[in-house]
Amino acid sequence: MIEAQDISMDYGSVRAVTGCSFTVAQGEIVGLVGPNGAGKTTVMKILSTQLVPSRGTAKVNGFDIAEDPLGVRRSLGFLPEQAPLYEDMEVREYLAFVAAARGLSGSDGKRRLGWVAENCGLSSMWCRPIGELSKGYKQRVGLAQALVHDPHVLILDEPTSGLDPLQIMEIRRLIRSLASDKAILFSTHILQEITALTHRAVVINEGRIMADGPLEELSKKAFPQDRVVVCFEQADVSDQELRDLVSISSVVKEKNPCRPMWGSCFLVSCNDAGQAMKDLANLAKDKGLNIVEIYEKRPDLEEVFSALIYPERAKIGQDRKLIEERK
Repeated sequence: MIEAQDISMDYGSVRAVTGCSFTVAQGEIVGLVGPNGAGKTTVMKILSTQLVPSRGTAKVNGFDIAEDPLGVRRSLGFLPEQAPLYEDMEVREYLAFVAAARGLSGSDGKRRLGWVAENCGLSSMWCRPIGELSKGYKQRVGLAQALVHDPHVLILDEPTSGLDPLQIMEIRRLIRSLASDKAILFSTHILQEITALTHRAVVINEGRIMADGPLEELSKKAFPQDRVVVCFEQADVSDQELRDLVSISSVVKEKNPCRPMWGSCFLVSCNDAGQAMKDLANLAKDKGLNIVEIYEKRPDLEEVFSALIYPERAKIGQDRKLIEERK
C-alpha cells in the first residue's frame, strides 16, 4: 500500500534523500529508523505529498503522489513530528473540524469521533482547550486526527513522543490493533519502539537506506559471524593459540576492567559458536588453562543498528568495549 521508488530530495546543493526504495504492505507495521537528520521526516513528507521529490516517485494505496495527490491524502492518516493543532479549540471542536474536513458528517462523523475519543484516551479531556493539555495529551490529539477518517494507510512521525510509559503501552496496543487492515509506517530513533511494534525495519542514514528487513535478518547482516567471549584465569595466554583453532576466524584480546583478576579475556569471531566453545574448552584442557567464563555474545539492538548505520563500527574491536561484564 506504500511503494517508494528511488525517491531523492535536494534542498539546493544539499542532498537530503538519495534513491530510497521500499514498500509497506497491508497488515504490516514498518519502522523507519535512523539518527536525527537521517532523512526520515523528509521521506514521510514526500509520501504524504507535502514535498515533491527531486527524483523518483511513490504510490500510496495505489495513488501516485505526483499524479493524484488528493487520492493519496484521502487514503492517508498522517501524524507529523509537530501535530497540526489549534490550541484555542477544545479537543471535541478540533476533531469535529478535522472530521468535517475529511467529509464525515451525521452518524458516521459521530461514530468516528466516539471511536477516537475512546481509543486515543481522550474522553476525559474532550471539552478541554488543546492549549491546556500536557504534551502527551496533545500527542494523543494528533494521533486522533490521523485516525478519525479510518484511513487505509498510516504514516506516523515519532507517534509516542512525549508520552509517559503507560500511555506508550496504550498507543502501542492501539497501533498493533490497527495493523490487520492497514499499512503503517512510523519513524523513530527509540530502538525499543522497533522491537515492540514492527514487523520490519528500514534503516536510514544520511538519506540512504542502509538495510531493510526483519530484526533477525538485520542482526545477521550487521554481525554475520557468531561471537564468543572467553576469559582465562592465566595472564599469559596468547591470542595466537586461539587463532590456531580451525573454528575461529578472528580474535581480539581485551582486558576486562570490571574483573581485573581475570588474566586473559578474548572476543572471538566464528561461524559456529557451539563448535568454537568446544574447541576452546579442549584447548584449555590440553594447555592446562582454567576458563573462568565462556559464553556466546549476541549483539543487542543498539549494536545492530549502530553497525548498520555506521558499518565501520561492526568491525570487531573498534569503537566499542567488546568485552563487557555479564550481569
